[in-house]
Amino acid sequence: MKLVLLSGGSGKRLWPLSNDARSKQFLKILEDKNSNLQSMVQRVWNQLKTAGLEKSTVIATSQSQIEMIQSQLNEEADLIIEPNRRDTFPAIALAASYLYTNKNTDLDEVIAVLPVDPYVDAGFFNRVKDLEKAIHETGSDLVLMGVRPTYPSEKYGYIVPKKKVNELAETIEVARFIEKPTEEAAKELLNQGALWNCGVFGFRLGYLIQLLEGKQYPVQYEELLENYNKLPKISFDYEVVEKTKKITALPYEGYWKDLGTWNTLTEEMATNQIGKGIISEDSMNTHLINELNIPVTVLGVSNAVIAVSPDGILVSDKEKSPKIKEIVGNFDNRPMYEERRWGWYRVLDYAKYDGNQQVLTKRIGIHPGQNLSYQYHLARKETWTVLKGEGIVALNGELRTVRAGDVLKIQLGDKHAIKAITELEIIEVQAGTELIEEDIVRICMDWMEIEDICYSKL
Repeated sequence: MKLVLLSGGSGKRLWPLSNDARSKQFLKILEDKNSNLQSMVQRVWNQLKTAGLEKSTVIATSQSQIEMIQSQLNEEADLIIEPNRRDTFPAIALAASYLYTNKNTDLDEVIAVLPVDPYVDAGFFNRVKDLEKAIHETGSDLVLMGVRPTYPSEKYGYIVPKKKVNELAETIEVARFIEKPTEEAAKELLNQGALWNCGVFGFRLGYLIQLLEGKQYPVQYEELLENYNKLPKISFDYEVVEKTKKITALPYEGYWKDLGTWNTLTEEMATNQIGKGIISEDSMNTHLINELNIPVTVLGVSNAVIAVSPDGILVSDKEKSPKIKEIVGNFDNRPMYEERRWGWYRVLDYAKYDGNQQVLTKRIGIHPGQNLSYQYHLARKETWTVLKGEGIVALNGELRTVRAGDVLKIQLGDKHAIKAITELEIIEVQAGTELIEEDIVRICMDWMEIEDICYSKL
């Protein structure tokens, strides 16, 4: 069996900590068994390792998340990169074509698809393994995992069986799906033996390849990648699941929760406070997550979440917090904090002056042994001030060592890169008319190649 983890969302529901570059699955606000902070994707990846499934797993993701995933998973995961976000059907189709043509996966192989961020216990992934057996034994085109509900929730979708079955039944025939019913309707669904739809399902690879061929979509990976924009922007549920005739559900009895909103996420946090600040004793059931180096004081505010990041500040009643997606959906600000494979950066300040002159100030952290690419700019100059650590700078073919207190001025067209020897932090001040990604002309990324270029100048 092969697993496909879907990681493509923009993360607006956990604003301001999440943004287009750092979705909810990358927020380090959960604790591992050693009381270290970890993200949802790190937690799931460790659970996959425990279940022995990581070697057969690929992650389908977007361009903006590549470096974040590589950084958090130490480049252990096999990635399938979507050229742009087009919903779950195109993402799963691309993953299937990758497994078919690039990995030579047999058409009879079972493919399990699941979100990258479920909050579950270890038994969940052992149950995922049962999808393979269920596909072969029932002859179904699709087998979905359904969570046995513990209460009549209005937040989840439901898998409704054709007839009520014994709770000990191994599999259930599916009649239909219902999305987010009222509480009264949910109570009736529970009486019918309905399951929560947790977005986990399996199918034989040949089933989806045949479906793509029937729709006259390319099944060869490179060709499908080139024609990705032609695929419909539609969910797998609408395009495939609702049109599939023979569907079976596999009940799961263990713990499962979707940590997609602040009120559900804070329920699983081991501490009420992350970051600098004070929560008064009379502030009951209130959580503070502060990413800035300034204190936040919360006095007499109960049942609230306060989230502070370079992207903004949220103060919300927990029950009202899911509405944040509607409010910030039209925000078009650039992400102010990002994790990269080499480290991280935080935007400290941005200003625009007369004559289209712009100034952007960043604090950049580079991990030991990592480096920024050898590059130059056409529309901006930069000033680097080393705050902490030791590194090596390549500037116009020359190498030099830099330490805390050193300042470098980089003019338009100067070829430059920096590598960290120890944990390195710099302040970068950009000044120019276009402070955009497209102004970066990258020559190479590999440090050995950069050194070869510099030594060849000697």
